[in-house]
Amino acid sequence: MMGALKAAPIITTVVVLLVVSLLQAQGTPPPTPLMLVSLEGRRPIPTTVLSGQELIALDDVATLFQVTVREDTLAGGITVTYKGRTIVVSDDQPMASVDGRVVTLPSPAARAGRRWLVPVEFLSRALAPIYDTRIDLRRTSRLLIVGDLRVPRVVGRVDIPGPPTRATLEITPASPVTLTVDATRIVVRVDADALELTLPSGGGGLIEQIRPGDQPNTVTVVLNGRAGMARAASMDADNVTRVTIEVPSLNPPAETAAPPAPPVAPAEPAPPLLTATTRAALQTIVIDPGHGGEDVGVRGPGGVQEKRVALDVARRLRGLIENRLGIRVVLTREDDRSVSLDERAALANNSKADLFISLHANGALAPGVTGAEVFHARLDRESQDALRSADEAVSLPVLGGGSRKIDVIRWDLAQARHVDASEMFAGMLEEGLRAHVTMGPRPLQEGALRVLMGADMPAALVEMAYLTNPGQAATAKTESYQTLVTQGIYDAVRRFRSYLEEQRAR
Repeated sequence: MMGALKAAPIITTVVVLLVVSLLQAQGTPPPTPLMLVSLEGRRPIPTTVLSGQELIALDDVATLFQVTVREDTLAGGITVTYKGRTIVVSDDQPMASVDGRVVTLPSPAARAGRRWLVPVEFLSRALAPIYDTRIDLRRTSRLLIVGDLRVPRVVGRVDIPGPPTRATLEITPASPVTLTVDATRIVVRVDADALELTLPSGGGGLIEQIRPGDQPNTVTVVLNGRAGMARAASMDADNVTRVTIEVPSLNPPAETAAPPAPPVAPAEPAPPLLTATTRAALQTIVIDPGHGGEDVGVRGPGGVQEKRVALDVARRLRGLIENRLGIRVVLTREDDRSVSLDERAALANNSKADLFISLHANGALAPGVTGAEVFHARLDRESQDALRSADEAVSLPVLGGGSRKIDVIRWDLAQARHVDASEMFAGMLEEGLRAHVTMGPRPLQEGALRVLMGADMPAALVEMAYLTNPGQAATAKTESYQTLVTQGIYDAVRRFRSYLEEQRAR
């Protein structure tokens, strides 16, 4: 009896060691399960991590994919058969023979109790070549896609914390999206069977978080309490759908009360020019990519379109100006949609812009014409007569009785007070572009262009190239040419800002 009692601790220790050994042989489950996505829906796949490798049991593979599995000592491993085609998996070498063709695996097959385990890469490297339905293993996103499903990759990032804050979602391949914007969030719904998401762990600026949505195939951008009403737009380019999100401050910085200044000794007068209310010479620029939607504009050989070139350059220019000059930039259109000429000028006026740049591409009857050109507004005789008649002030009643006179100018003559500054800026644009690209036969022109006449700020229009010229049409759509145009316009904007600051200092 005493001998049996003495042996009990030893037996218990042996049992514990056997259990631990068995658990180690079976491995541990991964932190995130592997998710199978098919036409039937979603389901997690049981896998295990053993010696740093993620493995799947072959009997689970047999159930999921209707294959036959058996241990074959003559073949020197385990055979997996599907519709007359055979895979032989080695139990001592990290490889498999797929219908006589050798493929490598991260590790050999391993036995755990009565089960055989193989690396999960077995599914995409060995089973997929003989299977009659597509098998796509995406380890990073923990997805196993079975069948011809649309599962685009969605990469999210905060580009500029700001404020204003700018974020981008890139969806590859391009997919239709639906955007819903309210005061607290933006919901991006992607027309797909599932999504492969790569999203930042946190937010930035006025964006609190970019996370998977509450509904399938959605991404939610959560705004914080300091955010104003956001804007979101999408556009397809190079088989990628880009969703751009701009979030302004609820209270713009210019209206934010400055903290109280520390007491200053009476003998030290405050600097006369450095005040918290000093407004920068250029705070907001509106860039207008011409045409859009059904209005293609000039169409060149090979299908190059004016509306596409204009939007591509507008986006490049916005990034360059914001990143290098710190100036807020607003686009009249973020995607391929129709915007009327009056709406473009109205957006610039409502944004209280300090500068308006309209981007276009030119066309000519003679295919040999080439080069960039710049336009600024001028008043025709009819406009001058209308402007003179507007000098007659209108009397309006005021509180307490009486009246006061105010000057009224038609909206389509708003440019009248800025024609000199616009001509100055247009000259700088012509010089800036000339340093980088070939200029057209009439590089600097003036005209009563409707898109400029309604802009209540200095404004100019750039014709970046002649798309009716086959050589320039092919060049205009390239990244290198668009970069040169962008640099030329940027140089002019920087010069114009310096000019305005010098004028203010006088």
